Amino acid sequence: MELPSLPPAFLQLLDAVVPASDRAAVDHSYTTLHWTSFRLNPLKGHPEDTLAELTAHPALTPQAVEGVDGVFTVPPEQREQLTHHPAAGDGRLYIQGLSSMAAVWALDPQPGEEILDLAAAPGGKTSYIAARMQGQGRLAAVEPVKARFHRLKANLQRLGAGHVHTYLKDGVIVGRLTPQRFDRVLLDAPCSSEAQFTRLDPESWAHWSPKKVKDSARLQSKLIRSAYQALKPGGVLLYSTCSLSPEENELVVDGLLREQADVTVEPVALPQPLPQRAGLLHWQGQALAPALAHAVRILPSAHTDAFFLCRLRKAA
Repeated sequence: MELPSLPPAFLQLLDAVVPASDRAAVDHSYTTLHWTSFRLNPLKGHPEDTLAELTAHPALTPQAVEGVDGVFTVPPEQREQLTHHPAAGDGRLYIQGLSSMAAVWALDPQPGEEILDLAAAPGGKTSYIAARMQGQGRLAAVEPVKARFHRLKANLQRLGAGHVHTYLKDGVIVGRLTPQRFDRVLLDAPCSSEAQFTRLDPESWAHWSPKKVKDSARLQSKLIRSAYQALKPGGVLLYSTCSLSPEENELVVDGLLREQADVTVEPVALPQPLPQRAGLLHWQGQALAPALAHAVRILPSAHTDAFFLCRLRKAA
């Protein structure tokens, strides 16, 4: 049976942002099941014991991801066994995409810092930051939607990160309420969710449209300004989305750079080489800030979802 085609507007987007040399691999990623990645959670038990339990399972063959402690993958046919393993149920491991983890790698949270996750639900990245802070410092997590906020709190509790300070608050106003407070801010912005597309399930793009991209970009532009305002001088802001559209990525960052002269774009250093390309410097005839060459667009593959990462630093 022939698989349904992706939306024509999305295919035009792929034509524009994916280099020709990568296009065949990207197209193939939309027609196959992906590997499942997960991380061992030191906030719940000892990772060595959890890994021993997993490797003893006859149907699981976790493969370590080089360069990152405690991160593993399993092939597509093992996803169900992993999902139903007791360690996944009680939070000793957390199933999370490598691209999503990369946002925390690029943020590089440190013990003892004060850190803000400005769009935190469902809490996967928040709990990863908490684990990397080793219980030292203060981590605040913000979510404006009540149902998602309660899911965030429940997830953090299950993952041993109940000490995170959670706030049911509109992220757009947080910068004004807490100006220049945080050493690091993660803004994994609400987006059009293009990373979820798969030709195996047409429902994956049922709610997507160019209008949703534009609506997302308007909110993202407000949120990145709030994140910048909440950042201490010398602090780091990591902006990310699970979208390929430049309107939600480079153009959002470019707007901030044009307004704020004290922001620089830093190279994104990832411990694991994911399939990635540099940020765009032109879009639809518009020249963008040259510094956006330091941003990273992770391409969809058998191991990764589409993702955008940009690391910004406010001048000291």
